Amino acid sequence: QVQLVESGGGLVQPGGSLRLSCAASRSIVSFTGMAWYRQTPGKERELVATITSGGSTNYADSVKGRFTISRDNAKNTVSIQMNSLKPEDTALYYCNAKIRFSDGTLENYWGQGTQVTVSS
Repeated sequence: QVQLVESGGGLVQPGGSLRLSCAASRSIVSFTGMAWYRQTPGKERELVATITSGGSTNYADSVKGRFTISRDNAKNTVSIQMNSLKPEDTALYYCNAKIRFSDGTLENYWGQGTQVTVSS
């Protein structure tokens, strides 16, 4: 079992920046990958960015060039730096961890979410 705790959300003006962090309850070195998702009321959860165990990253087109995902294996954290924020970035942001076990099963773990509101 893995617990994920997000932090860093808040209210920011358009064009501003926020950094979200996700702390895992145990070492993330063996995690298959980690990611950030976001969701707004009435919409499906949307993938924002991913980072593999090897450090490869991928981003949704809507955030490319503005968001940067990173991981710190020593601190068991994954973060996302969000710059040039837009009102449409407003959402509840979730941390996700994927772990593939020796029997081949892939488990997903989720944090409780942190709210990001971009508004003047």
